[in-house]
Amino acid sequence: MPPSADTAMAATVQQAKNWRRHIHRNPELQFAEHETAEFIAQRLQSFGLSPSRGLAETGIAAVIEGDGRPGPSIALRAEMDALPIEEKSNLPYRSRNPGVMHACGHDGHMAMLLAAASLLAARRNFPGRVVVIFQAAEEFGGGAKRMIDEGLLTEFPFDRVFSLHNMPGEAPGSLMTRTGPIMAAATSWDLVIEGKGAHAGWPHLGIDSISVAAEFIQGCNAIIARRADPISGATISPTRISGGNSHNTLPEEIRIGGTLRTLDNTLTGFIIARMHDLAAGLARSHGCGVKFTPHPGYPVTVNDAVSVAQAMQAANALVGASNSSDRVEPKLGTEDFAYMLRERPGAYVFIGAGDIPPLHSNRYDFNDDILETGIGFLTELVRASTTE
Repeated sequence: MPPSADTAMAATVQQAKNWRRHIHRNPELQFAEHETAEFIAQRLQSFGLSPSRGLAETGIAAVIEGDGRPGPSIALRAEMDALPIEEKSNLPYRSRNPGVMHACGHDGHMAMLLAAASLLAARRNFPGRVVVIFQAAEEFGGGAKRMIDEGLLTEFPFDRVFSLHNMPGEAPGSLMTRTGPIMAAATSWDLVIEGKGAHAGWPHLGIDSISVAAEFIQGCNAIIARRADPISGATISPTRISGGNSHNTLPEEIRIGGTLRTLDNTLTGFIIARMHDLAAGLARSHGCGVKFTPHPGYPVTVNDAVSVAQAMQAANALVGASNSSDRVEPKLGTEDFAYMLRERPGAYVFIGAGDIPPLHSNRYDFNDDILETGIGFLTELVRASTTE
């Protein structure tokens, strides 16, 4: 969007840029975001707010009361954790913590939410109240669920909840969402095959665990192609395989690992059951040991229709209908915001980040040019969500 004529917004955007780069320079992993939490808490206090700390170790929540008119309680959430990735850039604010970097844009999300909180706290021109949530451990630790389990909804009750995430490859500053599933459920899995080692010249004397592994992988492809609805949005991806240390010996053990992604929690259970059946069938037919172990991850992120309509009202008011959409295709990445949306209606929204490296790249850097749009969207969202 073009530079704002609102001088308060212009100053806030510059502040947000400075905050974002400070956070980028000082990334921290899940449940260890102590310096990040301290930085956020100090900023919130400077806005006249009283941040609460300690949910999920480092999570922060604060309440911004409106103008006294009765109204709903709207929550806005941003993630705090970085990734275990070594940054490969020459940025003046590159990570100074070896092996850790903000490669997913959480630094930008925090900066936008901080900036929105500063404007909302200064203006308070809305009914009801706003709860700002800075969540620990989105990437791996399920910090959203832990914050809920430790009393987030009791201590900071809210009626709806929204979260904004940048999306490289989409037009910078565009806003996109959809009703229903928007991010996938993930289940990682491991398979151990115990065959019988033998000389490669006499394979009939052994049990070829590599052949069993190949059958399992092909069988997984058949589950997706022939047992799941073709338009269901499911995929099984083997992502690692290991075993053997010789060119002329059949290995006794093969290990495979991978991930299952679906856009339907019920379908996840169905596919996992079929993978169990496949593993058991291979064990019987080959006379080998096969152990299949699923590891449930985040559930499907599901947007509520009313919340999407409110998000689109805010997006259209801010960037216009030509730069916003409620028909974005769902993604097969995962998001622990799903846990919050299981408890309360809300919406997960993408903001286009332009032509920058992809998320989780070691050369990724949040696009500061979209800060103003993100801040404006969050503040406009409060208005749209509190207007009857």
